[in-house]
Amino acid sequence: MSTTANRPGAGNSVNLSQQLLLAMPGKVSGNLANTVIYVCEHTEHGALGLVINRPTDLTVGALLKRIDLDLSLEIGPVQDLPVYFGGPVQTDRGFVLHAPVGGYSSSIQLGDVALTTSRDVLQDVAQGKGPAQLLVTLGYAGWGAGQLESEMSQNAWLNVDATNDILFSTPSENLYEVALAQLGIDPLMLAGDAGHA
Repeated sequence: MSTTANRPGAGNSVNLSQQLLLAMPGKVSGNLANTVIYVCEHTEHGALGLVINRPTDLTVGALLKRIDLDLSLEIGPVQDLPVYFGGPVQTDRGFVLHAPVGGYSSSIQLGDVALTTSRDVLQDVAQGKGPAQLLVTLGYAGWGAGQLESEMSQNAWLNVDATNDILFSTPSENLYEVALAQLGIDPLMLAGDAGHA
């Protein structure tokens, strides 16, 4: 497994799709401060990612009931999983990051996981036959053309390879530290006011 901390600059474009972005203390503010974001798509037109370390008070079971899906008795512990704040854009829209990849009507394959925005994946979850691993968010984080590259060049984000273990098995409160550890960085080493030599 390779881990990278890329710093794209002018003329050096790095595709951050399927990477985790870690907000640098003091560099990223507002809704995205202290976040870990899974980058679903990064092209010359911009980027789309999901915040994966901000659980809300809403559970998957409560969300399914809210959208009028009857829960099967087979759903088990999935109903108690949190729904995450995926980002400040379209917070009324659901996004399901899941593995293994399924054949849902609006799935985008992202390596060995998929992103689905259609109701059919939630119908399967409610019936106890949904994906074995999933993460549900409301909203997403988005960047316009060149915006993420600019933020990366200003050291606002670190990036590291995403793994299914990090995405689906690591408790949200430990995600930042676990992802940093892949880079060999202790969170205490990060200072929001670090300068440049």
